[in-house]
Amino acid sequence: MDRRRVVVTGIGAVTSLGLDARSTFAGLLEGRSGAAPITRFDPKDHATRFAAEVKGFDPGTVLPPHEARKLDPFVLFAMAAAKEALGDSGLDLAKEDLTRVGAVVGVGIGGLTDIEAQHSVLLERGPRRINPFFIPKIMMNAAAGQISILHGLQGPNYATASACASSAHAVGLAMKAIRWDEADVMLAGGSEATITPLGIGGFNALKALSTRNDDPARASRPFDRDRDGFVMGEGGGCLLLEEYGRARARGARIYAEVKGFGMTADAHHITAPAPGGSGALRSMLLALRDGATDPADVQYVNAHGTSTPINDPLETAAIRGAFGEHAARLAISSSKSMIGHLLGASGAVEAVVCALTIAEGAVHPTANLENPDPECDLDYVPGSARRMEVRNALSNSLGFGGHNATLLLGRVD
Repeated sequence: MDRRRVVVTGIGAVTSLGLDARSTFAGLLEGRSGAAPITRFDPKDHATRFAAEVKGFDPGTVLPPHEARKLDPFVLFAMAAAKEALGDSGLDLAKEDLTRVGAVVGVGIGGLTDIEAQHSVLLERGPRRINPFFIPKIMMNAAAGQISILHGLQGPNYATASACASSAHAVGLAMKAIRWDEADVMLAGGSEATITPLGIGGFNALKALSTRNDDPARASRPFDRDRDGFVMGEGGGCLLLEEYGRARARGARIYAEVKGFGMTADAHHITAPAPGGSGALRSMLLALRDGATDPADVQYVNAHGTSTPINDPLETAAIRGAFGEHAARLAISSSKSMIGHLLGASGAVEAVVCALTIAEGAVHPTANLENPDPECDLDYVPGSARRMEVRNALSNSLGFGGHNATLLLGRVD
């Protein structure tokens, strides 16, 4: 069987920079940070008291209020992003064979908001007062399942869980479902909502978060020598993937093609990357091979770029290893420098960013890169956005557990 081409015809996102994909991308191009003091709870006892919260989100835009109350925020973020991607695509589901339309949603942690809330109910009021919707709310597959139910999608439907690589895996596997004729259309995305006392406290215990409480907007500083950890973000992202021929036949707008996907394991440590970034390096090479693309034909890399002391130099080494001399000619930037780290949702949101980067011919900067780390010596697009032709872009997602996933997106001429 000849493998089928897969293209992006719809995009959606909910982030700290905006409640839709284009607002998010506009904020990134402006170099604007979504990080600010936490408002969701009183963080006074936490070492980190800021995050990149989603602002002004109305669950009523997804479901009636009485239905939305039955869902955890991570599910609502995913549903909102999927709804936007579906609407943006112009696809009329009433005319589709819904057994050939599916959804895959990557989630790193799941319903932490409701886990905390119902644990308090258990301790204070006893087990008989636990919300009957508790388990359906916190399940990691709830986002994919609810999207399927809302839109009647009867094709492949499941969740992927690989920490911060979760939704990159979701996009890659959804692409493969279309490529190998298991579906014609897939909603592929990710979501996360972990700005909670336990979420912030847990990552503080790992010493993973920035504690720059006096200046939240400048706290996420990937590849900078003064970085001190990542900034927690939240939200969701979704791409509507479609078989190329049918997208052309219906006159769909095509943002980009999902050309390749690579995935590897470090087999090294539960939280630390492998020496030299070897797992990430192999993931990039596999994505390039899968997409039959020469490294010299790539113009942009959306880096995992967490702003942690250990990630940034190792990812730099991996990029150098994958691209050789061409690494110095790449434009590289980190979306996390402005929207924070969306954990399981980051891969999908950053794939949306790559699709828009290709479609718009604009690369957003890496914010707050003021004093480059000597070990991070590539072009991270410091300062301001850059207008440039991007024919091919790589997006890296590297998760705790040693999970690496790389997506290759390309322009369709």
